[in-house]
Amino acid sequence: MARVLVIDDESSMRYTLEAVLGDAGFEVETADGGAAGIAAFEARGADVVLTDLAMPDVDGMGVLGALRAQDPSVPVLMLTAHGSERVAVAAMKAGAFDYLPKPFDPDELVLSVARGAETRRLRLENARLRTEASLGRTIVAESPAIKRVLDVVTRVAPKDVTVLLTGESGVGKDVLAATVHAHSKRADKPLVRFNAAAIPAELAEAELFGHTKGAFTGATAARVGYFHQADKGTLFIDEIGELPLAIQAKILRALQSGEVQPVGGRAEHVDVRVVVATNRDLAAEVKAGRFREDLYYRLNVVPIKVPPLRERVEDIEPLVHAFVKTYSERYGMVQVTVEAGLLESFRSHSWPGNVRELENTVARLLALTADDRLTLALWRSLSEDSPSASARSGPGAGDPGPSHPLRARVEAFERAIISAEFGAASKNQSETARRLGVSRPALIEKLHKYGLLDRG
Repeated sequence: MARVLVIDDESSMRYTLEAVLGDAGFEVETADGGAAGIAAFEARGADVVLTDLAMPDVDGMGVLGALRAQDPSVPVLMLTAHGSERVAVAAMKAGAFDYLPKPFDPDELVLSVARGAETRRLRLENARLRTEASLGRTIVAESPAIKRVLDVVTRVAPKDVTVLLTGESGVGKDVLAATVHAHSKRADKPLVRFNAAAIPAELAEAELFGHTKGAFTGATAARVGYFHQADKGTLFIDEIGELPLAIQAKILRALQSGEVQPVGGRAEHVDVRVVVATNRDLAAEVKAGRFREDLYYRLNVVPIKVPPLRERVEDIEPLVHAFVKTYSERYGMVQVTVEAGLLESFRSHSWPGNVRELENTVARLLALTADDRLTLALWRSLSEDSPSASARSGPGAGDPGPSHPLRARVEAFERAIISAEFGAASKNQSETARRLGVSRPALIEKLHKYGLLDRG
């Protein structure tokens, strides 16, 4: 159902428009005047806006300019009094979708609003397809929780502001960052991704800002940094909480002035929109002295919290089918069936690794099924063979027993899981950190704590 925002300073006209459009099946919100309409759109958005042209506080042209600055994809229809045709034409040139003279014909009004709603749907669908093409994956949004997130993303995307995506590892923050880019004015420019957790801290500065030839030992050639690569486009910095304070200061400078300084070089200006993501509580990191307070407030212009998969159960089945389609095509499988019991168990599973864990599970099941059927029995057999399951059941690896304090029992369980994943990853710290959804420094701290690092 399309949402229509009606803006008019006459209560009788608002009532009439709401009744006509409501009877036609639209969800209608009304606003008394231009200023109230702009505020309502900023707070809740709309698929179509119908505004009067002549209003005492902010007129229809003012409303059009404000709304197009917020979201250029929203169709704005003008209601004009007799003799205002010249202004209406000017409004069309300024980006209005259509105009209707007063008194209006109800059928013509409904038809025009319906055309606007369809145009809006097609614009959003095209942006979604661009996002899917850049990601190589389908965007699934069936649950109310993720639909609300996507609504905020599509409303803020056209505004050139910094976006902070927060949430657990694996919830799909990278997909939403790509969605912000696809719906922005920079969609035809590069989207550059930088994962702070995957780059050693000592190399992060040169990767982000670039370096000149000879700037340090091993710099045999100049390197263009990620900020320069994203010039005129969008830079997505994933797991920004992993970056050291010194690099945070340089990012703050880039956000404030647009200047970046390559290692060994001079400051240069870039035009970059920054989207960042983290699974950490940055406010708590600020209090602990691990994250700059001034950078936190600079990033926190538009915070968007992405819910974990366990809070959006409605997305699980369509996600499974999307992953089955992707991986069955990759593996050359023609017709794959998914057992209803498996889907039911998936819906009740907690998925601590969120969408990434679900995707990996589906890919693994498809790789190991013998008859192109994904069944509950197969999943259970794989779960019993998993490293974490072995850790729980292995000798001396699990709960030390009720005679021990709770802290000791929790730590024993944590040590078992880390030990199993560390071994399964051939003691590769970066891979182990990725599997566990923690930062590499946090993993190293745990490895030292539990005596799991080899001593030289």
